[in-house]
Amino acid sequence: MPKKINGETESAPDQKSKETTVEFLAGMAEYLVVVFFTLTFVAQTFAIPSGSMENTLLIGDHLIVNKEQFAPASNWIGPLLPYRNPRRGDIVVFMSPEQPGLILVKRVIGVPGDRIHLRYGEVYRNGEKLIEPYARHTLGNDGTYASAYRDNFPAVLPSMMAGVRNQRWRRAMPQHIQEGNIVVPPDSYFAMGDNRDNSYDSRYWGFIPQENLIGRPLFITWSFATTEYGTEMSGAEQLHRTADMILHFFDKTRWSRSLRMVR
Repeated sequence: MPKKINGETESAPDQKSKETTVEFLAGMAEYLVVVFFTLTFVAQTFAIPSGSMENTLLIGDHLIVNKEQFAPASNWIGPLLPYRNPRRGDIVVFMSPEQPGLILVKRVIGVPGDRIHLRYGEVYRNGEKLIEPYARHTLGNDGTYASAYRDNFPAVLPSMMAGVRNQRWRRAMPQHIQEGNIVVPPDSYFAMGDNRDNSYDSRYWGFIPQENLIGRPLFITWSFATTEYGTEMSGAEQLHRTADMILHFFDKTRWSRSLRMVR
């Protein structure tokens, strides 16, 4: 029989323990459901594999990406979430229009209807030269056809000599040129990497279709100093990278970049 203390029944220790365990498991289940929902429908993690966005984003930066911002608004939840289309200057994460399954990150330079051209590496949009403090130029014009195409787009015709491997874009690009400008078509975006001299972007594979958009990076969760890596690594390369992260977690982590907002 349970004892009574001050007229109240004292619960047995094992009963209290069971209740606490059940509450703990229920709390963990709720937490996992929230995490699963968030990572599935609202946010996604993404690691920067190349230097095309330096110095805004570095190789080894791990991002949290808002997947809902650019999604089509639904009637029941639309008023609760800040849905909108990408704007000029937004950094976006998207599926490559050229290589299925490849996820890329670039900065939106042009939205539908914008007229864009480059002259000596400087970007002009709708007739005005852009002020781009985030843009980085490291290689310069070496007088080759490749650098002429890169820095004077779209005045120089696309070709393999210019580094344009995408045959579809080589055929389609002239159709989008008006008076020396590339004109962004409806439901599409023109994007470039901040590392302008070393970025494989819309100049080389064309526009980003609206349906290819994944989301907008919010902040850097963790940054690990590492070398550039490709999308297809062998098992040995993946094992080496994992071991490097474990062994050098403290001395290669860029602590100052943790929780930095992405702009």
